[in-house]
Amino acid sequence: MDSNSLYYSLELVAGSGNVLSVEQRAAMQTSMVILKKNYKFERVLFWGKILGIKGEYFIAQGRGEDEMKDRKNLYSFNCVDWLLLPPATDSLIEEVAKAAKGRFMGDPSYVYEQTVQSEGEREAGAQEAVSKVSEENRLAVTVHLIDEEVSVVPRGAFIKNPHGLVQINRSFGGLSDSEARKLNNFMHFTEPKNVKRKPIPEMGESTPAIDFLEVLSDDIPKGSWSLQFECASKVCVLRSLLWLGLTFYHVPMTPLHGYVYIGDGMKNIDLPFML
Repeated sequence: MDSNSLYYSLELVAGSGNVLSVEQRAAMQTSMVILKKNYKFERVLFWGKILGIKGEYFIAQGRGEDEMKDRKNLYSFNCVDWLLLPPATDSLIEEVAKAAKGRFMGDPSYVYEQTVQSEGEREAGAQEAVSKVSEENRLAVTVHLIDEEVSVVPRGAFIKNPHGLVQINRSFGGLSDSEARKLNNFMHFTEPKNVKRKPIPEMGESTPAIDFLEVLSDDIPKGSWSLQFECASKVCVLRSLLWLGLTFYHVPMTPLHGYVYIGDGMKNIDLPFML
């Protein structure tokens, strides 16, 4: 959710209960301008809010020249003072998967501890290994995973130039009303992992510069997205059932689109059994 259109965009996702107070909006509107200048970002987005037991984390995302690769995530408790999150490396993701369980506490210095021991080691009487990870690292990994799995953009909103940079498509005027009703016109805004090979008749209609991402209609399990039209059928709203709290919005025939996550930061791993 671009900070430049924060006031208007928050109204479009208010149907999900994703709202900020007047004080939070005012503080964020000012602090994000300073954030953009201090870190020399091309633009700053309000990524969302992760709810904890004792507090909540407001997340902002700064983007550089390459919209997909040049990203930095920051968090705040008061929408004014922002702290940089560490990058989510493979080793950090593994540590968090082992140690972090349950709800977020709301304290970045809180340390999760989990005893890790295989069945063979237990039988041999080996000493138990304790895996530890801080909540700040868990927060960084959670934001990264949500972006990897459920970040959404409409088809054509971003373009890949000949140098491989992914940038905003300035000529994007929005999807039509009929296009916005189809999941295959929405894409994951992350590095493609399993690009499905299209049939030859469809390949003639695709454009490599904009069709370089994976479409939502190929997601497994099927039915992990809820597509609805709200605000008198003027706004297309997509909600993820895998990461409950992720809401994407797009106003057809306009370039306005974005997504926001407001939730507890826990993945709905029971989804395949619920569909």
